[in-house]
Amino acid sequence: MRQTLIAVMSTALVLSPAFAKTKTKLGPDDIGESDPGKGLNFYSLEREIALGKQMAAEVDREARLVDDPTITEYVNRLGQNIVRNSDAKVPFTIKVIDSDDVNAFALPGGFLYVNSGLILKADNEAELAGVMAHEIAHVAARHGTKQATRGELVNYASIPLIMMGGWAGYAIQQAASIAVPIGFLKFSRGMETQADHLGLQYMYKSGYDPVEFVDFFEKLSTLEKKKPGLVSKVFSSHPMTNDRIKAAQTEIQDELQPRPEYVVDTSEFQAVKARLEMIENRRKGIDNNSSSPRLRHRETSDQQQQQTDSDGRPTLKRRD
Repeated sequence: MRQTLIAVMSTALVLSPAFAKTKTKLGPDDIGESDPGKGLNFYSLEREIALGKQMAAEVDREARLVDDPTITEYVNRLGQNIVRNSDAKVPFTIKVIDSDDVNAFALPGGFLYVNSGLILKADNEAELAGVMAHEIAHVAARHGTKQATRGELVNYASIPLIMMGGWAGYAIQQAASIAVPIGFLKFSRGMETQADHLGLQYMYKSGYDPVEFVDFFEKLSTLEKKKPGLVSKVFSSHPMTNDRIKAAQTEIQDELQPRPEYVVDTSEFQAVKARLEMIENRRKGIDNNSSSPRLRHRETSDQQQQQTDSDGRPTLKRRD
């Protein structure tokens, strides 16, 4: 009986489209009509949401959250706009973690966390939107529970535990020390590639220049080489390799119809970033009004223009 069960499940693993290389050519116009989350999965959508809710409660207990309403409302609104332009079939709860780590992660069922360090490291709104779109894509494709399903197929002895609903409790118990079960965040290379593909489309449909996503990861890669440990280990576990960067650039060029204008930055993003930096400095005991010498960044012409814009309109970038 056991051998029969293993044979059947092994066949399902080979045939399942969830673990095959994505060959779809669906574009941004198909968003909402396609279903990237289909495939072999032991978790119903309802159970996935319940699991994510449990895990999110653990994160909320362990992490220090930013509670400034101006910052949290902006980040939530930015993320919800991308969700509306995605294939996600679950509602999203989006929160900001007070941490210097350049990191963002999404739990199964639509629970997205953005570190303050990521916001401060982004130069513009499009860069932040690109990372959030990538994480939203992981949820839309249900990568967390698909990964858990794959793990359970390999370790078939724990299948009865899943059927009795024990995996959720096990995941939370194992995650107690780090708040998040690492198995739900470290995805296969194929899953990361699919999240790149979907994230670029979600970002594009939301009006942002998808090139900013690739540029941001190239920048992080350079910074990590100069200063190891800058990027969170979870976030950098599947970095934008040269192959992934080239694939993303090819997709942008070949599959995303160029637009005359993209939203690259907004004065609201810069205001929120400055507010967050002020709060972070206050928490670290840095007096912004101190008479001691302070370093000052030279403003670019673009930044000077943003400060003169009082109507809060987004900065648009024309594609040459």
